[in-house]
Amino acid sequence: MLWLNAFSVKNRIFEPHFVSMKKKWMPWVVALAVLAIGMVLLYVLGPVEGPMPLWMSILPPLVAIAMALLIKEVISSLFVGILTGTFLMALYGGSSPASALGGGLLRVVDTYVVGSLFDADHVTIIVFTLLIGGTVRIITANGGMQGVVNWLSRKAKGPRSGQLMTFFMDLCIFFDDYSNTLVVGNTMRPIADKLKVSREKLAYIVDSTSAPVVAVAFVTTWIGAELSYIQDGINAIGLDVSAYSVFFRSLAYSFYPFLTLGFVLMLIFSGRDFGPMLKAERKARIASSMETDMSNSVAKPAHIIDALIPLTVLIFGTIIGLIATGYDASVWQAETDFFSKLSETIGAANSYKALLWASVLSLLTAILMTLLRGDMKFGKIMEEMVEGFKSMFNAVLILTMAWSIALVTKDMHTAEFVSHLLVQWSLSPVVVPVLTFLLAALIGFSTGTSWGTMAILYPLILPALWLLCQEQGMSVDATMPLFYNVVASVLAGSVMGDHCSPISDTTIMSSLASSCNHLQHVRTQMPYALTVGGVAVLLGVLPTALGLPSWVAFLMGFVVLWLIVRLVGKKVET
Repeated sequence: MLWLNAFSVKNRIFEPHFVSMKKKWMPWVVALAVLAIGMVLLYVLGPVEGPMPLWMSILPPLVAIAMALLIKEVISSLFVGILTGTFLMALYGGSSPASALGGGLLRVVDTYVVGSLFDADHVTIIVFTLLIGGTVRIITANGGMQGVVNWLSRKAKGPRSGQLMTFFMDLCIFFDDYSNTLVVGNTMRPIADKLKVSREKLAYIVDSTSAPVVAVAFVTTWIGAELSYIQDGINAIGLDVSAYSVFFRSLAYSFYPFLTLGFVLMLIFSGRDFGPMLKAERKARIASSMETDMSNSVAKPAHIIDALIPLTVLIFGTIIGLIATGYDASVWQAETDFFSKLSETIGAANSYKALLWASVLSLLTAILMTLLRGDMKFGKIMEEMVEGFKSMFNAVLILTMAWSIALVTKDMHTAEFVSHLLVQWSLSPVVVPVLTFLLAALIGFSTGTSWGTMAILYPLILPALWLLCQEQGMSVDATMPLFYNVVASVLAGSVMGDHCSPISDTTIMSSLASSCNHLQHVRTQMPYALTVGGVAVLLGVLPTALGLPSWVAFLMGFVVLWLIVRLVGKKVET
């Protein structure tokens, strides 16, 4: 009996640990087993002859995404996705399975990781991210951020007002999505913690407000790329219209960005959520306390000006940098209105250089103000700055891996494969906007880049639609509404795919700025993005392609989203 009792006690002590370890390691075991089976099968098959089937180009991002969702760890998942691509390319390049695996493993680093870092824009984003981290750390250590928190706390009395303040801060920084996510996420994180708003909800508001606002605003860092991509499609057709005019008219069909902004407001005002977000919010509300990043950092009185001035320098420095890098005297001498001149100037600007200049000036301002305050010695300020750099390392690593897998998908022609599926089908022009939206979402999800999706689809889809309409004898007047709808669908679909993709740089940066587990952010945001995307397609893109006025479609979309929030959503407070 003693032996049985001892055995029973031992079981009660160790069984929970074994169960926990089983839950932790089982996904890894399954993932590695699937990979091992695949390798063995390829080895048995022997060397592969002939070109690689184009459908295999979709495997690297799918493997990375599936593994990330399975094991809930993104860096190793991205690595396996890159390895899948390098292995397949080497295998179909004439290598044996064993040498393809070994060579592919080396190419992950020497070709794709290093290659992604050879891109000047990528390096600029890394430096910008590090500088933002250093600035935030300094203004946290000197009490500036605590001053902001204290001031905002007097305005935000509860979770609803805190979320609403985050939303409107996102609207204010409308000119760039990177600045938007990093500034708003870092500023509002301690407020969200104090008001018991979950990190997942904060990341969702930041992510789902930044890109939609930047995508449809007239004066942004996106406008130049958008106009150039649209112009490529117009040139292929030979239309005598300006890209800016087409973009402006397409806004009437930009259902996903506008419906997303409305949906965020509905969730905030109703105090309701559903799906994984509801669980995250309820957990945050009942928590006795939440960890804040500045709880142990502030040793001096809080001075709000020590944070406001560096952040102001960052925001207005970016705007000035955009104007400086995009300035063209001939544009300002033309007989057009001021708004058009400003939009064209910022559209032609070097946004990466402007962000870099502004972040350097912001960091220097934070250092100088801290020195003048006399609360911290120069050596201590440098230590805090380096700690801020270190806090960004995980995000930089994820960004690098995401860029690397994007290079793999480019070399394997993933986007071209998905795009050609649409072109090869014989379609009615009316369904092209819907398929364009879905195709853009799929490519954006698979590659993690809205800009890359637009660069691929605009020159391809716009001529294809025009040709379909001409073949069916449609007039120019009947074709142009479909044309504007397709222009909007490429942009809207790419933003939706970007919102759902765990390898998207803006999704990663939103997680980083909000200090939210990256895969938790993806998991909680995806149901909302898919909900809005479904409503946008069924009540917006398709009906307007059939001739319904866009204002009616917008009205129906907002009404249905409100009904979803009211009927499916549940109050967060328990």
